[in-house]
Amino acid sequence: MKTKQSFEQRLVGLQANLLNFAYQLTSSREEAEDLLQDTTLKALDNEDKYVDNVNFKGWIFTIMRNIFINNYRQSVRQATVVDKTEDLYLLNISQDSGLNTPEGSYAVREISEAVNAFSDEYRIPFNMYVAGYKYHEIADKLSLPLGTIKSRIFFARKKLRAELGDYR
Repeated sequence: MKTKQSFEQRLVGLQANLLNFAYQLTSSREEAEDLLQDTTLKALDNEDKYVDNVNFKGWIFTIMRNIFINNYRQSVRQATVVDKTEDLYLLNISQDSGLNTPEGSYAVREISEAVNAFSDEYRIPFNMYVAGYKYHEIADKLSLPLGTIKSRIFFARKKLRAELGDYR
């Protein structure tokens, strides 16, 4: 009974530190409080797995970090959209892209056609950049110098602006 009391006392004593850590992870007061509550509950549920000679504070903070990571991964999985279009042009278009209007969907089709008309040396790096890859990642994947990637993306943008100048 004594160990249960001391476990709970130690856990209560760390609440302020845990809340600060949760806030650093989430940057939101409400989410931090939820994470603190989830961590406290998980620690209490797994009290029997705690070994006395282990760093208690480290054990609790590890539980919090793992809960945060698992929640983040779950939210990413839930936000994943499967694009079944032939040329994958819906993949990275925001929800307010205007696709729900005939004009918006026509514009996207024109832009996709213009990009797909580029030669591979411009189209592939440009599509990777639009898909969210960083310059250095594109350079690594295509085994090209970073400067080459930057210039190809720059010229692809310039060419796209010239071809679709009437959208300004």
